Amino acid sequence: MTTLLLVRHASAADGPDDHDRPLTARGALEAEAMAAATLEAGWQPDLILASTARRTRATAAMFGAALGAPVRTAPALYGAGPRTLLDAAVGLGVASVMIVAHNPGIAMLARSLSSNEIGGMVPCAVAAFSWDDDDWDVASATDPDRIWFRHPE
Repeated sequence: MTTLLLVRHASAADGPDDHDRPLTARGALEAEAMAAATLEAGWQPDLILASTARRTRATAAMFGAALGAPVRTAPALYGAGPRTLLDAAVGLGVASVMIVAHNPGIAMLARSLSSNEIGGMVPCAVAAFSWDDDDWDVASATDPDRIWFRHPE
């Protein structure tokens, strides 16, 4: 099985340096709740890959702690488009990957993989896709066999 989980970073504070914006208290609560919901639904990534932005690193760390998955960062994910995000997952060599990144790229990829069923990704929304095949080529060539989508209440 091949699995891709997409997470938009949790709510972040405003600031003059976009890359260094921290999570708000609300954002920390969102990440904690959504990580628990992801675990409860049975989604378990082998690896979490996050943008280098402070808010995505913090969101990824909370998911990693809850899901027992290692976290890596990738500078290319900051402001990345959907193709870059998908290529980053494919290139990791593991069967199940969580990407923590930013809009609009994360929402565009979720919309594409869901055939427009997922219209947007609010802060800390999680979209999960799985294919029964053990081959990442299916992720860009066929519709997923299973889709799961949740967002903070």
